[in-house]
Amino acid sequence: MSMKKRLGIGLGLALLVTAADQASKAAILEVMRPPGVEGTPFLGQGLIPVTPFLDFSLSWNSGVSFGLGNNHGDWNVLFFTVLAVVIGAGLFRWMATSKGLILLTSQGLVLGGALGNVIDRLRYGAVVDFLYVHIGAFNWWPNFNLADSAICTGAVLMVFDSLFAERLSHKNSR
Repeated sequence: MSMKKRLGIGLGLALLVTAADQASKAAILEVMRPPGVEGTPFLGQGLIPVTPFLDFSLSWNSGVSFGLGNNHGDWNVLFFTVLAVVIGAGLFRWMATSKGLILLTSQGLVLGGALGNVIDRLRYGAVVDFLYVHIGAFNWWPNFNLADSAICTGAVLMVFDSLFAERLSHKNSR
């Protein structure tokens, strides 16, 4: 597969993930915005039940996954944006040389999720999280968004690819 085709697949998926993430966040901000409130971030209007195990609940995350570093520090936007850009550049470079479709898919998912969250940091100073999953009394899982889901799915696919994808190795041949 040519480098152009590899980048087309990976970047196409990344753009699709970013667009879906941003559209979902725009919709939830519209639904959760209290009347008369213009700016962001703002407090949402409680829980919106969707299914017995999924609610919409708006929160703003100025840290990283699972709220780590979510101290609303002045340096958070800059630090986490630069970190995401550096990781994204590395993924882009890796994508240009990747061979398998699973690996390209995982890279596209991670890159798209990272871009979606970087856009939030630059627009709002924090990431919009709104998906709240719970099972009965097990309601300790933090809010997340489509970008976070794409990043986690991409990471799992990378691990899967590294463990199970067939690669020829000539290290042990004589």
